[in-house]
Amino acid sequence: MTLMLWITVALLFFLVSPATSTEDGASASTKRRRQQIVARHGAVAADDGRCSTIGSNVLRHRGHAVDAAVAVSLCLGVVSPGSSGLGGGAFMLFREANGKAHVFDMRETAPMKASQNMYAGNATRKAKGGLSIGVPGQLAGLHLAWNQHGRLPWKRLVKPAENLARKGFKISPYLHMQMESSKSAIMADKGLREVFTSNGDLLKVGDICYNKKLAKTLRKISVYGVETFYNGSIGFNLVNDIQEAGGILTITDLKKYKVKVREPITANILGLKIITMPLPSSGGVSMMLVLNILAQYAIPSGLSGSLGTHRLIEALKHAFAVRMNLGDPDFVKVSKVVADMLSPKFALELKKTINDNRTFGPNYYGGRWNQIHDHGTSHLSIVDTKRNAVSITNTVNGFFGSKILSPSTGIVLNNEMDD
Repeated sequence: MTLMLWITVALLFFLVSPATSTEDGASASTKRRRQQIVARHGAVAADDGRCSTIGSNVLRHRGHAVDAAVAVSLCLGVVSPGSSGLGGGAFMLFREANGKAHVFDMRETAPMKASQNMYAGNATRKAKGGLSIGVPGQLAGLHLAWNQHGRLPWKRLVKPAENLARKGFKISPYLHMQMESSKSAIMADKGLREVFTSNGDLLKVGDICYNKKLAKTLRKISVYGVETFYNGSIGFNLVNDIQEAGGILTITDLKKYKVKVREPITANILGLKIITMPLPSSGGVSMMLVLNILAQYAIPSGLSGSLGTHRLIEALKHAFAVRMNLGDPDFVKVSKVVADMLSPKFALELKKTINDNRTFGPNYYGGRWNQIHDHGTSHLSIVDTKRNAVSITNTVNGFFGSKILSPSTGIVLNNEMDD
């Protein structure tokens, strides 16, 4: 999930860099354009504007930031199914208006029947197909957060996504790009083919897409709650579809799924208090390491222009290399690695290796293996009128996850076993 890391660092880089444009003949170094945005009911930023609008409507009706996060996440699962949805997982960072922060780890888990040698050296089987599917956690996590902090009725939050799935939505340019990238897989899977094709070809940008099965699934979830997913008719149908596709996930896996509530990581960097995700998310500590490296330079002059861009890229290379030493803290010891990534002293040592006049091959940065290209995630940020704030990364891992859409539920299933 490196997209969040890239966006955060790039945004910081943009904010601290001097303006390059001029206004009314004034020098760029002496005059900068500023824009003030006033939001009376809070603010929502999501990958898709339709979902941002849904979240804004929730806030306008006195909803909590968590309420809006539920509605927006479910919406993204409909209009951006190549990146997120009920068949995937998520990380949620929630900061209350009083400053207290909470982390909801609703990432997918391995099925109980999973074994170390289950792929027999065939990497393709962990990237696509039934054996690549982990136990979905998004819905359980969203419901837990809503149960603890939400204000509006659950049914009210699910309804907008249900309507989009039933009445149809326009294919966005980004979704179409994902579809084109996954065309052969879509054509090969009955469920995906029924939703994303017409007359033997992919739907085009602006075409109306319907997912009637997903609409029915969302309707049941709105009425009967998450039990129908984890220990009810939806769950049984989902498991049957997965096993038909060669997967090993069982209804017991769904019944036993538990959301993990963790403590966030906090640090003071560049005069700002930063609150971020702990492991197993690698984005938070990686971002901290990048910022600590960049903080060793003069701000903003040291990060300006092409030299500043070069330094940013080099810092990112170091962070991506170091993060290869991370793992799930529930199963491996990574406390030393995390401590290093949060240490300004460690960052200073890495900064000393950055050459302002050249770059190097992967081995120079300490990378242990080739980096897999990350994609298939969807992000949102919300602040309500009380200044409660939520940040979520939803994911199915790769584009369209396992490349399987459950034909009985309309849910795109993750390929998290490849993460």
